[in-house]
Amino acid sequence: QLQFVESGGGSVQLGGSLRLSCETSGFILDTRPVGWFRRAPGKEREGVSCITWSGTTEYSDSVKGRFTISRDNAKGIMYLQMNNLKPEDTGVYYCALSSLYSCSVNPGLYNYWGQGTQVTVSS
Repeated sequence: QLQFVESGGGSVQLGGSLRLSCETSGFILDTRPVGWFRRAPGKEREGVSCITWSGTTEYSDSVKGRFTISRDNAKGIMYLQMNNLKPEDTGVYYCALSSLYSCSVNPGLYNYWGQGTQVTVSS
C-alpha cells in the first residue's frame, strides 16, 4: 500500500521560509506526477503545485514565484521549498499521487493522501 508522510512544517513569521518533505516507500516505483496541496482553516483543500516524473512543474497563481517543487526519484522524496511566506499560506499541507500521468493542481485527481504537516505564518 502506497503511503505518503509529510514533514517540515512549523511556525514562521511573514517573509520566512520553510522546506516541506514528502516521503513514501512506494514512490520510487511510480512514474505518475505528485502534488502538494493545502487546507486553510475553514476552507476547502486547494492545489499548490505538482511535478511530473521528468520534472515538469505547475503552480497555483497564489504561490507562483515563491514556492519551488522538486522530487528525487531515486530516493522517493518530494520537496516544497516555500519562500517569502504570507499569513494566507497558513494551513495543513498534504502530498499525494496523481491518478493520471499529467500534472494538475486539481485535488480531485489525486489519491494516497498523507496526514499532512501544519504550516503557520504570522504577521
